[in-house]
Amino acid sequence: MYGPVNINAFDLASEVERVQRKLATGLESLRSVGDTAYGATGKQAVYRDGRLTLYRFQGEHTSQTPSRSNAGARPPILIVYALVNRPYMVDLQHDRSLVRNLLARGEDVYIIDWGYPDPSDRYLDLEDYLLRFIDGCVDHVRNAHGLDAVNLLGICQGGAFSLSYAALRPDKVGNLITMVTPVDFHTPDNMLSHWVRELDIDLFVDTLGNVPADLMNWCYLTLKPYRLFVQKYVGLVDILDDVPELENFLRMERWIFDSPDQAGEAFRQFIKDYYQRNGLVNGGIVIGGEPVDLGRVTMPVLNIFAEADHLVPPDASRALRRLAGTRDYTELCFKGGHIGIYVSGRAQREVPQAIHDWLSRRR
Repeated sequence: MYGPVNINAFDLASEVERVQRKLATGLESLRSVGDTAYGATGKQAVYRDGRLTLYRFQGEHTSQTPSRSNAGARPPILIVYALVNRPYMVDLQHDRSLVRNLLARGEDVYIIDWGYPDPSDRYLDLEDYLLRFIDGCVDHVRNAHGLDAVNLLGICQGGAFSLSYAALRPDKVGNLITMVTPVDFHTPDNMLSHWVRELDIDLFVDTLGNVPADLMNWCYLTLKPYRLFVQKYVGLVDILDDVPELENFLRMERWIFDSPDQAGEAFRQFIKDYYQRNGLVNGGIVIGGEPVDLGRVTMPVLNIFAEADHLVPPDASRALRRLAGTRDYTELCFKGGHIGIYVSGRAQREVPQAIHDWLSRRR
C-alpha cells in the first residue's frame, strides 16, 4: 500500500498562479505570432515531372548556372526524402538546417520535392518513383554539371529508395549517404514493422485508393502516444511567453501535419516488398523487371543512424554493413532521435561536418 501524498498548499497555489500567468501571457504571444514560415535557404526549380519538382539550393557561393567545364568543382549532393513527409525538414529554419550547413561548407545541394499526390496518381508504382522520377533527377544533375555520377543522400524511406536506385543504376551514383534508413525491416524492436507485417495491404489499398495523410500521421503518433499526444502539449505551457520558442514549436507542428497522401500502388508495393517480405535482406524486390540486389551497391557508403530512433531502430540500419557490396563502408551513430538528427543543436554541429569530411576524402 502506498501512503498518502503530502501536497504543500503554498507550492500548489504558486504553481497554479504560474500557469495562469503563462496562459495569460501566451494569449498575447499567440496574437503576435504570424504565419510560421519555413525554409532558411533560397532555391530554384530546375526540373519538373508531374508533381515532382527538383530544386537547387542557392548558397552564397552557388553559381546560378552549373558549369560543365569546372573540373575542380565538387560533385553535387542530391537529397532524396521520404514520401510520407515534406522535405523542408532538412531546411526548417535559419538555425536548424542541414542544407544551410552543407552549403556553408561548400557543397552544392539539390532536393526532390515529391509534391502532393491526388487521385490521378493512384497507380504510380515504385518503378515510376525510382526509374522515372529519381532517375530523371539524377540525369538532370549529371547533365547540368557534365558528370557521370552524382552524390546521393537518401533520408528514411528516401534512403531505402536511394539504396534500391543505387543497386539498379550503380554507374550513376558516385557516393551514397543514407540517413535514418531502414534496411532490415524485421528487427525485433521495429514496432512499425510489427504493426504492418500482418496487414491485408491489398484490401487496404483497394478500399482507400490513395492512403490518406491523416491516417498515416495517426499511426506514427500512436507509436509514442504519451510523448506525442500529451507531454509535448503540456510542455507547451512553459514556452507560451517565449515568442521565438513558440514559433519553433508551431513550425514543427506544421511540418508534422503537412503530410501528403500516399499513391496507392507505390504504397502497396513498398509495404509488401520492404516491410512484409523484408526484401532488401531476403531479396525478391523487382523494379521495372530488374532485381534489387544490394550486392551491386559498390560505391562508397556513409550510413548515418540515430541511437534513440523509434521509427528506424539502429539495428535496422546497421544491417547495411553486411549486405552492401562496397568495400568502402562507414557508419556514424548519432546521439539523438529520428527528428533530432535534422534539427537539434548537436545535429547542426556534427552531421553536416561529418558528411562534408567524408565526401572530401572521396572527391
